[in-house]
Amino acid sequence: MNQRRELSEARRAQMLDAAVLVISERGLADTRIADIAERAGASPALVIYHFQTRDRVLGQALTWSEERFYERAERELAAVTRPTDQLIRLIELSCERGQGAGGLDHWGLWLDMWARAPHDPDVARDRRALDARWRATIAEIVRRGQKAGEFEQVDADEFALRLSALMDGLAVQVVLGDPDVSAARMLEVCTRSAAESLGFAWSGAARPARRPRAPVAARDDGRRKGRAG
Repeated sequence: MNQRRELSEARRAQMLDAAVLVISERGLADTRIADIAERAGASPALVIYHFQTRDRVLGQALTWSEERFYERAERELAAVTRPTDQLIRLIELSCERGQGAGGLDHWGLWLDMWARAPHDPDVARDRRALDARWRATIAEIVRRGQKAGEFEQVDADEFALRLSALMDGLAVQVVLGDPDVSAARMLEVCTRSAAESLGFAWSGAARPARRPRAPVAARDDGRRKGRAG
């Protein structure tokens, strides 16, 4: 029984991998169950058995892609000790092309999910869960950085909301082929925005340098002088 379950899960994983690739390439509107089945080397009936409808394939394919992204992110962030470097690496991973699940290559799935979420409660539920997890991941890094004295004491949840919204908007432009918004430009804008909000210096290098801060008393004194002038 366990062997049968393992085989079934392995087959389902193959179909999810196929769905991610096909939907990313064609968009959901031009994807048929038969296309996913062909890419996975399965029958259309088996795909329907596992996922019921094409919209459910979309939600589960995107969740699958995101899980693989988090698995990779956890491995890479575990090798980085400073929260500042962890945040920058997380942004880098989100702006990559050709590096597997979770990067810009699979953003076509998000475009389809956003288009369907207002009209499909199941898709809307999946969207909320995925976005909440992403913002929570960013906010947790920010809180660790604040505890370590690397980041300013901003509202971590508010920062996560703003950064994720900025990344979403720029990613759409990259995926749509806007000539003014490349993946490299997206990385630069997002990282520089994070640096300005959280108070660390970033010059475009792979690893940031801390921006020296004046003592709190000196900063307060400077603010008073500025107001007085």
